[in-house]
Amino acid sequence: MPTTILLFSEGLDSYLAGKLMKRQDIKVIAVRFITPFFGWSLKQNPAPFYDKVAELGFDKGEIIDITDEYLHLLACPSYGYGSYANPCIDCKMFMLHKALEIMKKEHADFITTGEVVGQRPMSQNKQAMNLIQRKSGAEDVLLRPLCAKLLPPTLPEREGLVDREKLLGISGRRREEQLSLAREFGIRDIPSPAGGCLLTDPAIGSRIMKVLRENRPLTPLTVQLLTLGRHIFEKDHWIVLGRNREENLKIFDLVHPDYPTYSLNAPSPLAVIVEGEKDEEALKECLVKYSKKAQEATKRQENVEVIEIKTKNDI
Repeated sequence: MPTTILLFSEGLDSYLAGKLMKRQDIKVIAVRFITPFFGWSLKQNPAPFYDKVAELGFDKGEIIDITDEYLHLLACPSYGYGSYANPCIDCKMFMLHKALEIMKKEHADFITTGEVVGQRPMSQNKQAMNLIQRKSGAEDVLLRPLCAKLLPPTLPEREGLVDREKLLGISGRRREEQLSLAREFGIRDIPSPAGGCLLTDPAIGSRIMKVLRENRPLTPLTVQLLTLGRHIFEKDHWIVLGRNREENLKIFDLVHPDYPTYSLNAPSPLAVIVEGEKDEEALKECLVKYSKKAQEATKRQENVEVIEIKTKNDI
């Protein structure tokens, strides 16, 4: 039985690409790459991924954390960024290169993606798709079944592993054909068409670009922090504040015990100093600014001071 490595983003197009392969009796190994920018919830709770793989009838699923390597790509992408901090072309190349490694390990025959010509302006126009296919090294073993009839036949098609006549020629951003195909396959839980990558989020993307421009530390820890809270950048200082109790707890879990965390002796955000020395007055001013109760206490001339948070019970 032929085997394919499916780049499984958990979006509808990747569902359908895998189902089209199963329709042709091809073994599907669904691979989900994760970083703090996409798929990160699976790090703590992978069960939904494996449940979805089983529900769709795929043969195997694998979750792979690529954060360390991805940060090097993010710092200096060869083909630039999209609207914010999304290095879409380099990202696709990188994932396909990783998929090639998995393909060899699994003795698979080719790679499948859910890409559609013209669906995304930066990485899914024909020129970009050709570039990605060539530069990633995947070249002739990359199959895009949703739009294959708009592209030259690939090795699995020419060798008869895949029947080209049963592939599709979808293009553009409209999803009518995909939704019709989903109904045909009995897929009821239709994922949102949003990309799901936090690098395209205006607030988070802008923060990341600021960190890159100012040569601040970009590490697995700091990028997780960049997806949370309120960020204060001043000269050599970088302070992160939680915006609510949920974020306070997440920040504490992320940094404790490597970084001290602070609050006030009045209800206020949790703060962590990512860069710079602790300046008691500046930190107090920052925390009071985002706490109405601390502001009221200050007006009443009550003693408001910075305290270090030692345990989650103190939050």
